[in-house]
Amino acid sequence: MQTLTVDLGDRSYPIHIGAALLHRADLILPHLAQKRVMVVTNTTVGPLYLEPLRKALEAAGVRVAEVVLPDGEAYKNWETLNLIFDALLSDRAERKTTLIALGGGVIGDMTGFAAACYQRGVPFIQIPTTLLSQVDSSVGGKTGINHPLGKNMIGAFYQPKLVLADTAALNTLPARELSAGLAEVIKYGLIRDAEFLAWLEANMDRLRALDTDAISHAVYRSCEIKAQVVAQDEREGGLRAILNLGHTFGHAIETGMGYGAWLHGEAVAAGMVLAAETSQRLGWLGEGEVARTRALIRAAGLPDVAPNLGVETYLEYMGHDKKVEGGKMRFVLLKKLGEAVITDAVPAGVLAGVLTPPH
Repeated sequence: MQTLTVDLGDRSYPIHIGAALLHRADLILPHLAQKRVMVVTNTTVGPLYLEPLRKALEAAGVRVAEVVLPDGEAYKNWETLNLIFDALLSDRAERKTTLIALGGGVIGDMTGFAAACYQRGVPFIQIPTTLLSQVDSSVGGKTGINHPLGKNMIGAFYQPKLVLADTAALNTLPARELSAGLAEVIKYGLIRDAEFLAWLEANMDRLRALDTDAISHAVYRSCEIKAQVVAQDEREGGLRAILNLGHTFGHAIETGMGYGAWLHGEAVAAGMVLAAETSQRLGWLGEGEVARTRALIRAAGLPDVAPNLGVETYLEYMGHDKKVEGGKMRFVLLKKLGEAVITDAVPAGVLAGVLTPPH
């Protein structure tokens, strides 16, 4: 097991990374305010991992309640969120009852948002079971739900007490979901670590084959980079926005195609290519660097071509992006591979050119 710390003063918390951590109640107990939890999971993850977690906690004297939600991005909305509140109220959950998110990014985001809201704030723990949630969404305290006009537009910054990333859970992950998680791993190399990016190019086959050492390194380095950025800028006042490389375009793809049609990582992958092409048109990246980005994304089993939503549709959905400031869209682009920059100085003609097929 490897452990990182997200350094946020008195709200700091550990990220434990390793195999078979789901069975380790001893890692969870120190972070419970009382021996009572509500596990939030979904219809896919629940049958696989709810019972092992329940048995471990109950053996340690913890009372375990549960709520099982429908699976998928399409259910990341008010109606599903209310199912969590219904369960909490029906079980008479208290302010010291801890919510445990057992699942991928959708479960983590909704459980965290419910925890932020219920009785104005109760503790929660992240147990991410997908690669994407282990390397990205479980760390940093972003919680929320989608709105028909924009992804993740309703939510709160609310940090967990603990992140428990059980890499053995990835063995049951469908190949498409694994690839979607690799998009966020690639993102970290592109924005902040050219050496890690080169390592990913050399080891992509091992990652897709779920080689234990390769996966552990990818999860650890991704979490390490995110923890560093979040510690410096928890609420995305500046630096943290670099973690959104590809997301402005990607969220528009997810919204425009209908939530769930494209997985988040697939949309981000195509969005990162659009960001690289924009960077090239601004004179920052060379053709070879864009080609490297595309090749790595393809090697991960991800799309390197964005859907043709039309320039106007893209601009409409991108206008709802949380980085919009003073009515101007801000973009995360690349000065070079391994170095991100945030800018609002993207001429309309450049943007239209990038968003007009072929990409």
